[in-house]
Amino acid sequence: MDINIQKEEFSYAYIYAVVSAAGYSCQIASRPLDIGGIDIIISGVETEDSLYPPRLEVQVKSTSTSVLSTDSIRYPLKLKNYNELRKQRTLVPKILVVVLIPDDQSQWLNQSEDELCLRRCGYWLSLRGEPETTNTDKVTVYLPRQQIFTAGTIKNIMQQIETRGTL
Repeated sequence: MDINIQKEEFSYAYIYAVVSAAGYSCQIASRPLDIGGIDIIISGVETEDSLYPPRLEVQVKSTSTSVLSTDSIRYPLKLKNYNELRKQRTLVPKILVVVLIPDDQSQWLNQSEDELCLRRCGYWLSLRGEPETTNTDKVTVYLPRQQIFTAGTIKNIMQQIETRGTL
């Protein structure tokens, strides 16, 4: 299998694990044609207090640890993807998740009878409302290192969507 496809699949497995641990469902968007740059759709169940069942669209990218700095992850996002994610007016909120994967493929996971450890983690960022750019190919986005894509993060994001309708 091509290494880039392998990284993509590993990133999806990471997202699935985090989302299911948070109590939400997750589905891969129409593959191989990701419509509007969306790779994964996260959904919840409507509750008595909700405006509607929460839904979040996610664009997933993967990369190595070479993009790390002290306080952020630098990721060169294609202009097309940047423009899709920065739209102010949208019915369903969208975020970018960049999953860091070790360069050494043998370090991607560790498995025993007691645990399955996926190495590194994902970081998330909402680009909603970001300004237009004069760039013609890519835009470097900076994902704060404190914005780790965790089960707790997903619960918070989905509750915010459920009660306010936005992110």
